[in-house]
Amino acid sequence: MVHDTNMAHLRYEADLLADEITQQINQRINALERLNGALGLSNDTSWLNYELQKNSSLLAWFEGLVISDEKGVILSDWPSVVGRVGLDTSELEYFKMVRGVRRPYVSEPFVGRASGMPLVLISVPRMDSDGRFAGFVGGIVSLKSSGMFNRLSTIRLGNEGYAAVSTASGKILYHPDHALVNAEISDVQLNPLLELALAGWNGEGVAELANGNVSLQAYAQVWPADWVVGLFLPADQAQLPLSGFIYKLLGIWFVTALIMMPLLWWLLARILKPLDHLEAQIGEVGVGQRESLDLATSMQELQQVAVTFNRVEHERQQLVGHLQERQAFLDSVLSATPQGMFVANFGGKITYMNPALLEMLDIPSDTPMEAWIEQVHADDREGARDMWVHSLKTGSDFVRQLRFVRSDQETLWLDVHARVVMLSQGGHSLGLVGVVKDITERRQQEALQRWEAEHDPLTGLLNRRGFDRRLEEAFADFQKTSTPSALLLFDLDHFKPINDEGGHALGDEMLRRIAQIVAWEVRRSDHVARQGGDEFGVLLPSCTLNQAERIAESLRQAVSEVSVTHEGKEYTVTLSIGVTTFDDNDDTVEAALSRADAASYEAKGQGRDGVVVKLPSEFDPMALFD
Repeated sequence: MVHDTNMAHLRYEADLLADEITQQINQRINALERLNGALGLSNDTSWLNYELQKNSSLLAWFEGLVISDEKGVILSDWPSVVGRVGLDTSELEYFKMVRGVRRPYVSEPFVGRASGMPLVLISVPRMDSDGRFAGFVGGIVSLKSSGMFNRLSTIRLGNEGYAAVSTASGKILYHPDHALVNAEISDVQLNPLLELALAGWNGEGVAELANGNVSLQAYAQVWPADWVVGLFLPADQAQLPLSGFIYKLLGIWFVTALIMMPLLWWLLARILKPLDHLEAQIGEVGVGQRESLDLATSMQELQQVAVTFNRVEHERQQLVGHLQERQAFLDSVLSATPQGMFVANFGGKITYMNPALLEMLDIPSDTPMEAWIEQVHADDREGARDMWVHSLKTGSDFVRQLRFVRSDQETLWLDVHARVVMLSQGGHSLGLVGVVKDITERRQQEALQRWEAEHDPLTGLLNRRGFDRRLEEAFADFQKTSTPSALLLFDLDHFKPINDEGGHALGDEMLRRIAQIVAWEVRRSDHVARQGGDEFGVLLPSCTLNQAERIAESLRQAVSEVSVTHEGKEYTVTLSIGVTTFDDNDDTVEAALSRADAASYEAKGQGRDGVVVKLPSEFDPMALFD
């Protein structure tokens, strides 16, 4: 309960902090968009200076305001800083991004030249009436003095817990240790939850930090800025309230027990004395020393118990004779059948397995049920146990397919069908009788057919059918939860000479090597497909555009180093990669596929061996027919 409470608290705080920071970002973006509307498209520096000074109230949110033209040259700033007007930002990261995405963008953190403080630039694009990029309006935000992270400094998570904020690229924006602000996150591989969060995951869990301490962790995403909020609470801190409560409770219980024990002992001895006589006589009936109960007591309840017991015992003796006859008949039938069969009692415990089933499972007949039940595959055990209990309670058939690991480590697929045996009168369950079939060969054939239906036999990658299904699933997630996903399409440059000069066997070897390299370079959660010939696709779920571009560049570099040799001649290929992401305006997956395909062709047109990012605002579908 303490663990669940702490995890719920961390999750709530992380979501609350992410919402507050998102609101702070959105407020600043809205203010810049209003300023942008007031400025219009004029590049007159006098007019721009006048408008910036008139909006000096924005300096409560920003350290400074800047305006650029379409080439990235700073036209005006406020407050004025020497050397800022006329500065060329065309090669800087934030200018390239705001010009490319043409929507508000929060930059990677940098250190201000004049203040020496860590800063970020929030910028909105200036667009003319024809939708052309005309520059940007930007607000400089200090990570330390802007008040954006004031709420984080008030968070109290025990003596050693803390909250932190970083960019998805791994730069620290806020940390209780101010010396770490603007530093790179180190040892990410030691914390798998943090690694997932940097890739776009929201959630909570328990993991080790870089210092080896186990902590409870929760993460939430600030999507407008591509930031990650993390809360960390050491596990030993989370258990302190529970430890104090347990010690107090033990003390109270111990004192109460010392006071009440003698009195309770005396009362129980008097109350239970007639029951002791009843127990003794029932034991004598059980071992055959007497045929019935004969209690000398004035307690009417015990007399009624004795009469009822004597009647039930008489009926039991009659039933035992019939049961023994039926048991002998059933044993003969079950032992002779070649089909695996078993019998279970009304408590669900398997009391009999016929020789065919024992041979199938490779277990001795005297093996306890608790021992061989552990040989049921761990992924199937709990589900089978729940269904078993449900069948006993409701009287419904138990029908289940599950895996069983024999003592020789061979895994069998078993089809189990058990039916509850009911009394004709009263409807009470006597247990279950079941049939077990070995369907291992059939399941293996079905699994192979499913795999072959969605995979390319040459490379082992997904084929077009398998890739299309995963694209539809990712697009459905995007429409429901706005989870970002990226798409890469490419084919091989200079591949035809390999087939023409070295034959298809050499071409197939090159395709296999490239498929292996691509599978190594992408993340484990990504999907790689060979869609036909030398055409490939990569789906990157929960991936931002920046991350997708970095992955595409690593693929291009890695594949350029792959080669095959034929008759002393070495052959290499390059990639022309098109990159895009799902967009709110996409009606179907085909829209994203068309953008990525157009970007791939554009990369070929630019000389091959390159990466081209195609955003929805840059894509004209009719260009495909030109």
